[in-house]
Amino acid sequence: MAESDGGESASPSPGPRASGGASPELRPLRPQLTKSRTISGSAAAPILAADRVGGGGGGGVVGVRDSILVRRSSTAPLPPPPASAAGASAAPRRLTVAVDDPSYAAPNGGVLDRDWCYPSFLGPHASRPRPPRQQQQTPTSADHRSTNPTVPPRVAISKREEEKSLASVVKRPALLQERRPLPPPLPPSRAPRFDLSPYLPLLLVVTFTTSALAIWQWIKVMGLQEKIISCSDVNAGDRKDTEKVSWIDRDHGSASINSGNWNLAPPSTIFALAVPLFLFKYIDQLRRRQTNSMRARSSEEEVPLKKRIAYKVDVFFSGHPYAKLLALLLATIILIASGGIALYVVSGSGFLEALWLSWTFVADSGNHADQVGLGPRIVSVSISSGGMLVFATMLGLVSDAISEKVDSWRKGKSEVIEINHILILGWSDKLGSLLKQLAIANKSIGGGVVVVLAERDKEEMEMDIAKLEFDFMGTSVICRSGSPLILADLKKVSVSKARAIIVLASDENADQSDARALRVVLSLTGVKEGLRGHVVVEMSDLDNEPLVKLVGGELIETVVAHDVIGRLMIQCALQPGLAQIWEDILGFENAEFYIKRWPELDGMRFGDVLISFPDAVPCGVKVASKAGKILINPDDEYVLREGDEVLVIAEDDDTYAPAPLPEVNKGFLPNIPTPPKYPEKILFCGWRRDIHDMIMVLEAFLAPGSELWMFNEVPEKEREIKLTDGGLDICGLTNIKLVHKEGNAVIRRHLENLPLETFDSQILILADESVEDSIVHSDSRSLATLLLIRDIQSKRLPSKELKSPHRYNGFCHSAWIREMQHASDKSIIISEILDSRTRNLVSVSKISDYVLSNELVSMALAMVAEDKQINRVLEELFAEEGNEMCIRSAEFYLYEQEELSFFDIMVRAREREEIVKGYRLANTDQAIINPEHKSEIRKWSLDDVFVVISKGD
Repeated sequence: MAESDGGESASPSPGPRASGGASPELRPLRPQLTKSRTISGSAAAPILAADRVGGGGGGGVVGVRDSILVRRSSTAPLPPPPASAAGASAAPRRLTVAVDDPSYAAPNGGVLDRDWCYPSFLGPHASRPRPPRQQQQTPTSADHRSTNPTVPPRVAISKREEEKSLASVVKRPALLQERRPLPPPLPPSRAPRFDLSPYLPLLLVVTFTTSALAIWQWIKVMGLQEKIISCSDVNAGDRKDTEKVSWIDRDHGSASINSGNWNLAPPSTIFALAVPLFLFKYIDQLRRRQTNSMRARSSEEEVPLKKRIAYKVDVFFSGHPYAKLLALLLATIILIASGGIALYVVSGSGFLEALWLSWTFVADSGNHADQVGLGPRIVSVSISSGGMLVFATMLGLVSDAISEKVDSWRKGKSEVIEINHILILGWSDKLGSLLKQLAIANKSIGGGVVVVLAERDKEEMEMDIAKLEFDFMGTSVICRSGSPLILADLKKVSVSKARAIIVLASDENADQSDARALRVVLSLTGVKEGLRGHVVVEMSDLDNEPLVKLVGGELIETVVAHDVIGRLMIQCALQPGLAQIWEDILGFENAEFYIKRWPELDGMRFGDVLISFPDAVPCGVKVASKAGKILINPDDEYVLREGDEVLVIAEDDDTYAPAPLPEVNKGFLPNIPTPPKYPEKILFCGWRRDIHDMIMVLEAFLAPGSELWMFNEVPEKEREIKLTDGGLDICGLTNIKLVHKEGNAVIRRHLENLPLETFDSQILILADESVEDSIVHSDSRSLATLLLIRDIQSKRLPSKELKSPHRYNGFCHSAWIREMQHASDKSIIISEILDSRTRNLVSVSKISDYVLSNELVSMALAMVAEDKQINRVLEELFAEEGNEMCIRSAEFYLYEQEELSFFDIMVRAREREEIVKGYRLANTDQAIINPEHKSEIRKWSLDDVFVVISKGD
């Protein structure tokens, strides 16, 4: 058999196999090649015969390779030749081989066959050593020939000879010549040792030169000392001798032996002797460093010296702020020193004088014009040229430093040095109205300081603030560019010295905005200096509020924007006109809440305190004995104690004070019962993430049998899942019934399928959750829905009502606008418009009862920033339980054309456990909160309404 691919020696097949018999002693056959080329024995026999004739054994291999290149041999034994009749030629046996000759190539494009399990292109494979096989006895070729007498001599080749011939011509790949175990890896070569041979000549030359210079200096000094001593001994006081000594000095001065040389001789000698020592130490240190470096990087690619030097210079200049200045100073010193040495050599002046001349040439390039001689002129021109380069570089560095400083000022990178300022972290569309409210609040103290830190360019922020076109009334707005998540940027704006910090919600997704607010709160808690003021955080989702309070602790006050607007929409829908009241109270332009201590009121009943302020309206008491709990609308019999503070509604914190009790005509309160609640029909257009909270508020306010129609694009099954996940028990609703309608609120045919003319109560257009990330898109959608609903309602009204002339007293003469205004008289639409600019457009057209926007949230943020205690008041007034703000008709407090003062009405309202804080006359559209001249008696009408704080039902 031919030699196997694994490098095993060929072994012949047993005799019975060659004779055609079967033997049970045969070993299991090795698998046949799966890919091979079959050629006949007749074609192989002449080649093998030529091989034997041509030299036998190795000599025939060359000839065979010239004719056919055998690459693989079969690993299975050849089958025995079949028996044939006498005189008939035996059928040629077939050998299975893989060849590389193109004439025997397979029809697959000449792709060579492979029988290796291990890919040959990966290199030689280390196989396990195998024991050598024992040669088995085989019959001789004579016996074989005797068994087959009919086979011709050239064709009847013994099986052993064929296998030997095939094994001799097998050609294996170069990479797989022998499958022996790989030799062990060579040990890593040692790093080359440091070669001192290039440095030895330099060291010898420097040593010899410096030694010679030192000896020469020493000899000159000794000779000069001897001459001075000899001259002094002749005649110490003789003037001639002195002149002689001077002459000697001058004579030796020309030979570089003067007083300057006398002073420089010892240092120069020491320097000359020290230079070889320092040079030797430097070379030794260099050798050590290079040896260590070569050992550490023996297996790495060597970096060129030029790149290493450039890298070191780059690191030095990047890591040291004054590296450029130091490099310039070093270059100047080197230039002056080298120029002084050159001038000392080419001119007859002293060394110090040469250094001074070198400095003058560097400082003023025109000083070299006075030099005489070729050598001094060349040196002076060179020094002056270097000086001009140095000063040009210095001017460039100074200019760059000034530009960087101005650029840092322009980009808002400088530190803010302020105390008791208000710090705003973040940027949103609410910032404009927030700055306006803070400026109004600081007007009484002559203005304040508001610092804004946001991840925007300082110039862009200042331009956007300038576009507000608002008079800040002495308040300074300082913008800084930075991230509230970085402590260094927080310290840059003096976060520890601010009296209040406002964290604005971003304009992105609600969850992402709240997550960012949480990270900002964590950054604020990490300030080492601590915080002086409280932190007001604007949240987007009510469910995330507890987590922020848990992290921030008592310093955190949260204002949930979605929750505030949602609750205001419910209250304004149930009581038309209440939104304008809230806008007056939350803003600093009119009356707002203040809490202050008045010691002179201690021991007084709250019923008397109520009429003790002519310029304010008391609303509650902050009880000191209950850890500062605020009681809104307490009983008249509550007595103020030491430490209690009074909650009032006033124009400003310095515009009110208690006064003596006025005379009050209490009279008789009309006996009119509170009207019962009737079922109502309300429509919600859009879907908010906190809509389940709004439904719960409606459940508390509405009468049983009310219907809530929900019209949005959310599928009905998905709505129920979202409402349930929000904590709403749909089956537990007793006062309202949910009616689901699916459709797009900006498509007219979808809106026409709703009975819009039947909603005689309220229609609420919500900012849809699907577009809450874009304020412009959300407002456009709300505005389009508002116009479509009003137009559909106007078309469905009876025609006789459209002809009523008293309906057309509005400012607009357009018939379409008049129709929509007439439709607004039939039902109330509360629109949620986020941008205040869009709100102004809708309000002018008077096609919506009221528009709520983010401006109310900005007002609440500003009020809580000025006094965090006000947040407790707002939370209770916004809640569905407890005290609430209401609008009551005058018939509950007075009779027709009765003349009373405002104090009289306040006292009468106490019988209903209500606090009257303002009114709106029948012939006006604007309500008056905290009116002036409360003791003035005037005539009232039953068409007037009063704004009160009453206890919940």
